[in-house]
Amino acid sequence: MRTRITFSPSRAAGYLRRGDLVAFPTETVYGLGANLFDVEAIRKIFVAKGRPHDNPLIAHIATRAQISQVAATIPPLAVPLIERFFPGPLTVLLPRHERVPLEATAGLPTIGVRMPDHRLARRFLLACGVPVAAPSANLSGRPSPTTWEAVQTDLDGRIACILRGEQTRVGLESTVVDCTGERLILLRAGAVSFEELAAFVPAGGLIDGTDVASSDRGGAPRSPGMKYRHYSPRAEVIVIDSLLQREQGWDPGDRAAWIGLHPPAHPERFQRIALCPDPAAYAHRLFAFFRQCDAEGIQRIFCQAVPLEGLGRAVMDRIRKAASGSAALAEAPGQEDRGSLPGHNSSVVEHHQAEEQGQIENGDFEKTSGVLP
Repeated sequence: MRTRITFSPSRAAGYLRRGDLVAFPTETVYGLGANLFDVEAIRKIFVAKGRPHDNPLIAHIATRAQISQVAATIPPLAVPLIERFFPGPLTVLLPRHERVPLEATAGLPTIGVRMPDHRLARRFLLACGVPVAAPSANLSGRPSPTTWEAVQTDLDGRIACILRGEQTRVGLESTVVDCTGERLILLRAGAVSFEELAAFVPAGGLIDGTDVASSDRGGAPRSPGMKYRHYSPRAEVIVIDSLLQREQGWDPGDRAAWIGLHPPAHPERFQRIALCPDPAAYAHRLFAFFRQCDAEGIQRIFCQAVPLEGLGRAVMDRIRKAASGSAALAEAPGQEDRGSLPGHNSSVVEHHQAEEQGQIENGDFEKTSGVLP
C-alpha cells in the first residue's frame, strides 16, 4: 500500500469515507481515524497498529450534535464537562449507542467521546460526515506521534493517507473521564487536569482512578492507556525522583540523554539534554524527544520527575508507563531520599556551561519540517 500525504482535509476525508485509514493532527497527538460505523475499517486500525483487540477506541466528533449518534444517553454528570471542555482535550466515557460496533469498544457498554480543539482536525471531521474512531497514529506501544513525520515512520505503507499538519500543541493524549457511574472517575490523566475537572464537580464527586489498571485486570480496560505498556522508546527510560539521585554523580553510561525542568549535575556525561521551562513544555516535548533519542541510538533516557499536580500528573503518567518493563526508577542504594527534585533551584553557571558545550536544547522548541515524498 502506498501512503499518501495531503494538506487537504476534504481529500483525506475521501479516503476515510471509502473505508480506508487516515492519520490526522489534533491538539493532543496525531490520531489514526476510521469510520466509526464501518466494522471492517475499525478492524484495519488494530491490524495497522498491532493493537490488542481488547483496547477500546475513542470516537471523535466535529459537533456536539453528533454525541447522540454514538451515545445512548448523556448522564447528568457529563453535561457540565461537555459544556466546558468540548471542544478540547477531554474524552468523556458515555453509554454506547447500539449503532456503535462492539469492535470499537472492545465489547464494553461504553464509548469514549471527544471533540478536538484543532482547526484542521475539525475541518477533517466535518468533511468525513460521520464520527471517527481513532487511537494514536503509531505502532502499538511506541511513543505517540506529535508530528506527521513520526506517523510516517511508524505507519508508512500500512495506512492510506496522512493529513499533514503542524506539530501538535499539547503533545500528550486527552484526559479520559468515566461519566457513567454515581461519581466521575479519572481514567487517564491529560491536558485537562484533575484540578480543572474538580472545579466543575461537587465536592467528592471526582475520583482519581489512574492507578487502577482496569476494572478487571484480566478483562478489557475501560480506557486506552490503562492496561498495556505504552509510550515506550527503544531506549531504557529511567525516572529521577530525588535531589540525591541528581547530585550523587552516578555514571549514566554511554549514549545517555536527559529531559527535565533542570539540568543534570554533570551535563557533560549526556549526549543530549532537553530542558523544559514548565510541565506544559515538558508534555509538548516528551514524545518527540523519545523518538529523537531512538533515531540517534541513545540507550538510556533519564526523565526528571515533576510534581503530581496540573499537567505534571499527565507527564508523570506517561513517563512511568514508558519506564515500565525497563528500569522504572533510578534508586540511590543505601541513601535516604532528600526530597523532591522539581523544587530545587538549579545552578545558573551549570546551565550556561552545558549550553556552551552545545548539549542543551531550548525550551522554545523548533517545529518539525520535511519534504513530501
